[in-house]
Amino acid sequence: MLDLQTLPTDTLANFRRDGAVAIRNAFSPNWLDKLRHGIDTATAAPHPNVARHTKDPDAPAYLEGYWLWSEIPEFTDFVHNSPCAPLAAQLLDAPSINLVMDNWFLREAGSTSRPPFHQDLAYFDFEGTMCVLWLPLEPVTKENGIAFVKGSHLWDKLFMRVRFADGHASMEPQTVNGKTYHIPPEITADSHELLQWDLDLGDCIFFDMRTLHGGLASVTPTETVRRFTLRMTAPDGMIRYRGDWAKDERAQFEAAGYAEGDRIAGDFFPQLWPRP
Repeated sequence: MLDLQTLPTDTLANFRRDGAVAIRNAFSPNWLDKLRHGIDTATAAPHPNVARHTKDPDAPAYLEGYWLWSEIPEFTDFVHNSPCAPLAAQLLDAPSINLVMDNWFLREAGSTSRPPFHQDLAYFDFEGTMCVLWLPLEPVTKENGIAFVKGSHLWDKLFMRVRFADGHASMEPQTVNGKTYHIPPEITADSHELLQWDLDLGDCIFFDMRTLHGGLASVTPTETVRRFTLRMTAPDGMIRYRGDWAKDERAQFEAAGYAEGDRIAGDFFPQLWPRP
């Protein structure tokens, strides 16, 4: 297991060069069981931070939940005590790591939905040196996993938020606070160099918040599949207002007392590493 152990230097180099890297055997079965139970709890009752991306209410669902780490005990345990933060600290070469956001996805058996290609950074009012843990709770093949556009984190380009329900940009290209947001390019297996991995239970992917990624093909799962993700930041993480498309998430941390220019720290964004 990689808990509190040092990642190989080539893994660190690949992450910085490519924008995404697979780490094998990083999480024990116990952690995966906790996350599955936590997602079951989160879907058992309606919650404003749980969304259904499937248009047809009678079709198999594609669900997403976020910012539930303080309400679901299994999520609380995972963010504070699993290997996620020490791994992030090594990849970001950071002296400390704070939580930005927990996030999970569930596709019911038979769901034909898939995540469009998108860039996490432009979805939210956050800026800084950040990475994302992508942890599948069932085995993954390249065909039903996520593809990452190699090196896209170094393009120095922001892309408009894309709706998961229909794959379209949430707004027209525009400039907000001096930053221009573009429509994501059409991504195919031939148009860009892509990173894809087969993953066994316990394997995970870490990627830069700027890296373009999405589902390359629509593979209909024959059983329910779940993915748990965490966004984490180095000490330079700050709140930077983006467009109106981020207003729902913005309202939640503003209600907790945060505003433009504040550091991503404190009770809403707790420090995960070093462990308090």
